[in-house]
Amino acid sequence: MIHDRPVVKRSRFGARSFRPRTSDSGPWALGSGSRRADLRSARAGRSMGPEAPIGPYRIDRRLATGGMAEVFVAHREGPHGFSKRVALKRILPQYAGDPDFVAMFIDEAKLAARLEHPNVVQVFDFGEHSGSLFLAMELVEGTNVNRLLRAAAVRDEVIPLDTVLHIGAEVAQALAYAHRLTDPEGKPIGFVHRDVSPANVLLTTTGHVKLSDFGIAKVAVQSRHTEDGHVRGKLGYMSPEQVLGKPIDGRSDVFTLTTVMAEMILGEPLFGSGAELDILIRIRDADLSVLERSDRRIPKDVRKILARGLERNAQHRPTAAAFADALGEIRRRRGMGHGAERLARLLQRLSLSARDPDTVDVPGKITALLDTSSLSTDAEHLVQGLSPTSPEIYRVRLADGRTLGPLSFPRLVQLVTSGRIRRDTAISKEGAGFAAATELPELTRFITSPALTWHLEELVRADRRGELGAARLVPIVFQIMRDRETGVLHLWDERRRKKIYFVDGEPEFVASTDRSELLGEYLVAHGICLRMEVEMALALLPRYGGRLGDALVGLGILRPVELFRAITEQVRARLIEAFRWKVGRWAFARDVRSHEETFPIGESGFEVLRDAVASADLTELEAGLSPDWEEALVFAEHPRVRAEDFRLPAEWTRMLASVETPTTPGAFLTEVATRSADALELAYRVLFLAVRCDLLVPPP
Repeated sequence: MIHDRPVVKRSRFGARSFRPRTSDSGPWALGSGSRRADLRSARAGRSMGPEAPIGPYRIDRRLATGGMAEVFVAHREGPHGFSKRVALKRILPQYAGDPDFVAMFIDEAKLAARLEHPNVVQVFDFGEHSGSLFLAMELVEGTNVNRLLRAAAVRDEVIPLDTVLHIGAEVAQALAYAHRLTDPEGKPIGFVHRDVSPANVLLTTTGHVKLSDFGIAKVAVQSRHTEDGHVRGKLGYMSPEQVLGKPIDGRSDVFTLTTVMAEMILGEPLFGSGAELDILIRIRDADLSVLERSDRRIPKDVRKILARGLERNAQHRPTAAAFADALGEIRRRRGMGHGAERLARLLQRLSLSARDPDTVDVPGKITALLDTSSLSTDAEHLVQGLSPTSPEIYRVRLADGRTLGPLSFPRLVQLVTSGRIRRDTAISKEGAGFAAATELPELTRFITSPALTWHLEELVRADRRGELGAARLVPIVFQIMRDRETGVLHLWDERRRKKIYFVDGEPEFVASTDRSELLGEYLVAHGICLRMEVEMALALLPRYGGRLGDALVGLGILRPVELFRAITEQVRARLIEAFRWKVGRWAFARDVRSHEETFPIGESGFEVLRDAVASADLTELEAGLSPDWEEALVFAEHPRVRAEDFRLPAEWTRMLASVETPTTPGAFLTEVATRSADALELAYRVLFLAVRCDLLVPPP
C-alpha cells in the first residue's frame, strides 16, 4: 500500500532554544557585583571616615566592602550597660534606590530570618535607616577555613583528618537543614546556597562550625532574581552544573562542600590553580586526578564518600542529609567524637583564635582560588586614553593585485580566518613596505594555526566526500561519531566555509568564515557584551596574543566562567548551524587535529545530533525520509549506538516505543497523523533520527 505523506501543520514543538545566561552569584555577596563599577564603589567605601550610627547600632569599624553592600562591626546598647556586638550589612548608598537590589536584599533578609540552626550564622534584625536597608547578623569570633588552609600551608602541615570530617559534617548538617526548608503550605522552597567555599565556612574559637553568606542563595520562588546575568560563586568552588549554567539543586552544594573537604585533606585546590578556563574545564569534567594521586594517604572509606560527593552527574550524588549521615558514620566508626575540642586546640596552636576574625593575617600560600566576583584591578591603565576602536594601519595586497585598506587589526584577522589572507599574502603596516603575512608577529597565531586557516590540501587528501543537501549532514556526522573517528569535516559552498574537528568521535572545535559566528559578534548578538566593550577588547588584541576572550577577561568585561559558558555555547551554536545547510559540499580528512585551545561542549555529540533534528525544518526531514518512505524497517537488534545515548526527552522515548515493527515510515506517519499535528511533527523528528542513526534498519 502506498502511503501519501501526511500534511503537518507548523507548531512550536521541537524548536531548540539555547540556555539563557544564568547566574551563580548575587550582588549581595561580599566582593561581588558588576565589573568596574564595583571597583569604584569599593574604593569609595574604603576612603570614608568614621561612620554615623545606623538605626540603633553604633559602628565600631568597617569589616568589608563589596560591590553592592558593606559590612561593619557594630554594637547595640541598651539599659543597665547592655551591649550586643553584631555584623551589620548595609546596601551601599549608591544602590539604595535601585528597586532590583533592594528587592534582592529584602529576599535575603526574609530567607535568613527563617534559618535557625546551630551551624548557620544567625540574623537578628532587619531595618531601614536614612533610606538604606540593613541586616544585623551574628558576629562570629574566630576564623574561617580559608585562613586555616593558609596557616597550615605556611607551616607545611596537613589538616588532621578528624578535623576535616568534623567541619564537613557540620556544614553538611547546615545544608541539610536549609535544603529541607518549606513554605507556609509545607512545600519545599528549593533552597540552594551556591557559594560553599572556604571563606564562607566560619570556625569559632570554641571549635564550632557555621555556614555564612546566604546572600546569593537561590530558592525556586525567587527566580526573578536569579537570572540577572551575574556569575555567582567562587571559581574553584563551583559544581559542574554551575559551570555549564544548568539548573541546580541542593546536590550542587554537596559537590562544592566536598571540594572544600578535599582541599583541606590535600593541602591544595582540588581543581588546580592555573588558568581560570582550565580550572572551569576540570570542574565541568569532575577531573579528580589530583585526588587520585593522593589515594594512598586517604583512607578507603573517606575516599569513597569524597568520590560520591564529587560525582559529575548530580543525580548520582547524595543529598546533604545523606552526606552528613555518611560522614557521621565514618567519625563514629573511627572514634572521632571530640571534633569541636580538637578543632579549637588546632586553631589555638596555629594562632587563629584572635578575638576579631579580621585581625588574623596569616602569611603563606593562598590556597583559595580566584573569586569570580572580583575583577582585574590592573586593567584600568590599559584603557586610559585608549580609542575604543583599533587604529587602521594595515594594507593588504591580494593575489589578484587589488589592495585593501587601510584596515584595523581585527579586520585583518577576519580576513585571515575567512581564508582571504594566506601566509604569503603581502601586507604593509604603518606605511612600510609590503612583506609576507608571516613577517608580522601579531599575525603569527592566526597564520600558523591549522584551525584558523584554510588548506586545500586537506580537501585533496580527504578520505571521503560528497554533496550536501536537506538534512544530509546528520548521517555523515553520525558515522564519524559512531566510528569514533578523529579528523576534520570540511563544509563549503560559494559563500562560506566551516570546519568541524572531531577527536574520538566527539566534536572538539568549529571554525567558520561566517562573520556572524565570530566570538565578538556572538557575544553582542546574545546580549553578553555591548558592542563598545567588544570593540575595546578588539583594539587590545595584540596585547593578549590575538585572543579576544583573554582580552575581555583581562579588561574585566567578562568573568572567566562567563567566557567559558559563552565559548561553549558559541561552539555548540556553530555546530548546530552546520546542520541547516541545504546546499554545498563536504569532505572528511582523518587524523587532522586543530591544535587550538578547545572548549568541548560538555555533552555527548549524540545529544547535539538530537538537538539538530529537534530544530530542523520539517520539510527537510520529510525530504530526508523520502528514499525510505515505503521500506520496511525493524529495530536494530544490537545497535552500536543505543537510543539511550541520545538522552531523548520523555515524549521522544514514548513516540519511539510506539513504533510497531516491521513497518514503513509512510505507514507509521499516516497512523500518527490521526492523533494531532503536534504528534505528527514529533513523529517526523523521532523517525528521522531513528532511521538516519541506525536505530531502525531494514530486516536482516
